[in-house]
Amino acid sequence: MNTEKKPNKVKEFFKKVGMRNLIVLCAVLLIGTAVCVNYILYNDETPSKDVDIDLDGTDMDATLKDDPNTSDYFAQTALSRKQARDEALEVLQAVAKSDVALPEAIESALSDIAQIAKDIENESNIETLIQAKGIKECIAVISDGKATVIVQTDGLLASEVAQINEIVYESAGILPTDLKIIEKQ
Repeated sequence: MNTEKKPNKVKEFFKKVGMRNLIVLCAVLLIGTAVCVNYILYNDETPSKDVDIDLDGTDMDATLKDDPNTSDYFAQTALSRKQARDEALEVLQAVAKSDVALPEAIESALSDIAQIAKDIENESNIETLIQAKGIKECIAVISDGKATVIVQTDGLLASEVAQINEIVYESAGILPTDLKIIEKQ
């Protein structure tokens, strides 16, 4: 009779990989999920077309069909953006407060928290300044050094596109090549 105990594969796995690394991996997966949810929410099923300005300054865009729920759209988009950010921040804060996380993971989480806070502030500033220029509704989304601005208009003029480009550049330092402007009627 063999009295030798078989090694517990789960315990061996935790010893080999390390509990700290598993926590960091789970946090990264949760952040990735939050980013995917954010992407899905901002790539709405509603058709939209980008605004392109030709070199001679003519507006070559096509706008969306009239939607009676435009205000609801902007409110829902802002709420979805906030929820996705809150989820990501919650995960990052858990990593930052963890006693078992690697110092590099904690430093990265704190850096990501600071970047999200900066993006939130920049989005708010952009939205306020664009609305001050006469555009009724506006949502700005900043992620990975790129920005998307969704505006409610009956057609953007070349000068308005230039103003939006300038506002985004001055507020967040994002170049016009990394900015997408979407019109919603």
